[in-house]
Amino acid sequence: MKRWQPLILLAAAQFVMVLDTSVMNVSITQIVADLDTTIAGVQLAITLYALVMAATMLVGARLGAMIGAHRTFALGLLVYGVGSLTTAVSPNLPVLLFGWSLLEGVGASLVVPAIAALAAGTYQGRDRALAYGVLGGMAGSAVAVGPVLGGWVTSNYSWRWVFVGEVIALALVMLRRRALPKLAVQPGLRMDVPGGALSALGMLLVVIGILQGGTWGWVQPLDPPTIAGHDVTPLGFSPVPFVVLAGAAVLWLMTIVLERRREHGRPVLFDTRMLTNRDLRSGLLTLVMQQLILMGTFFVLPVYLQVVLGKDAFDTGVKLLPLSLSLLLLSLLGPRMAGRRSIRTVVQIGIGLLSIGALVLASAVAPDLHGMRFGVGLVFSGAGAGLLLSQLGNVIMSSARADQTSEAGGLQGTAQNLGASLGTALVGSIMIASLTTGFTASIADSPSIPSTTRAQVEAAAQTGIPMVTIKDARAAIERAGTDADTTDELVAHYGDAQLAALKQSLLLVAIVALLAFVPARRIPRQLAAAEPAAST
Repeated sequence: MKRWQPLILLAAAQFVMVLDTSVMNVSITQIVADLDTTIAGVQLAITLYALVMAATMLVGARLGAMIGAHRTFALGLLVYGVGSLTTAVSPNLPVLLFGWSLLEGVGASLVVPAIAALAAGTYQGRDRALAYGVLGGMAGSAVAVGPVLGGWVTSNYSWRWVFVGEVIALALVMLRRRALPKLAVQPGLRMDVPGGALSALGMLLVVIGILQGGTWGWVQPLDPPTIAGHDVTPLGFSPVPFVVLAGAAVLWLMTIVLERRREHGRPVLFDTRMLTNRDLRSGLLTLVMQQLILMGTFFVLPVYLQVVLGKDAFDTGVKLLPLSLSLLLLSLLGPRMAGRRSIRTVVQIGIGLLSIGALVLASAVAPDLHGMRFGVGLVFSGAGAGLLLSQLGNVIMSSARADQTSEAGGLQGTAQNLGASLGTALVGSIMIASLTTGFTASIADSPSIPSTTRAQVEAAAQTGIPMVTIKDARAAIERAGTDADTTDELVAHYGDAQLAALKQSLLLVAIVALLAFVPARRIPRQLAAAEPAAST
């Protein structure tokens, strides 16, 4: 038992790191009401949480290599615990953003690479593969348990108690951290400030640009930002593509700067030569797309269940249970399947199941839930995600040399959370944009709606039509002074636009899943020894 005590502690920390987002997703409407905010506000919090982790994960991995994974693990638990406590008592959205999105995001960026490094440093051979499988399974368990646990606590008590529970759990892990090994620290390492700054800035620009697509417009400007009273519309277009391209350019510049710094013997955030390893690169790209698919799905479905169907947090968690259980089951069976077939085959089967699941779920979105079809879609989606979770972490970490475990863990955490932030930002913004354009188009085509009312709707659409319940939509329309017949017709158009937006969001998920076959083609069939880095 003593042999596996470190793994138990690492698995407990892994569970808490993954639990948060699934709890937030099923508690959306309660958080909106409690903090007097909007669904877009909660979407921002979820996106920024993953983005902060993605932007600081490599810095956290570098710090772990400098001062030791054991110390960064403890420091990360402390920061995360303070963030969880702040989140639990947050009175409004800004405090939630500070406690959850910032503090917990930074804490996780220290803990996650340390978990990977400590697992690699503690176990070897078959034990290491088992450890990675357990950690992947624990992540799957958190995704599985999160909706039901968070939904039950939210419906019966408050979503805040979940974060109080996290503080207690992390305190227990902190008290037992002496069971973790103290790995050797690489001497002479220093922090790469320019590399860290460019990494954070590049990812921030990409994700913020995508996040604002529904508000600023994807190509044609809708409600662009203003500077000194003037709309920011480069060349007459929305700033979104320019912001995203600027972020991509900064990330490209980062790789050049890192390579130059390495050639001159200066500290680097990570060795860019690691990305020439085909197994590592394909694992990272597939992981980004897996997280985009999974977190995009986990954002859309609670919105459908709670906003359209009016279910509470616990009912939402129960409805998502087929996805959770199939994800957990297949994440545990995945390693055995890979032994019989190949890692690449298991990953490709997982992607195929995700694609089918998203398409079936899109067909199940209706004013009245198609229970059987919805359940089948959830099972396919969960099974696909479980197979990917069971393989990709091991592919990435096993592709790195023993002295690169911290860097590989940082790259894995960056890919995982970049995909999560992109998934929530992209799918959420597409949902809002589709709702806005669908609602305004249907109003424009309706001759029975007065021209003055159409003008009011078009003016409101400039800042994006919010996703709210039919009851709230009716109340807002009535406050605008419309007559009863017009109100009924507007509400009917709004309901149709809601369903169409949700369907389009899930179809986007299916398209991304199909695109994931491209990097998955280069996933190795079986794991081999890591490629040696070029000598310095």
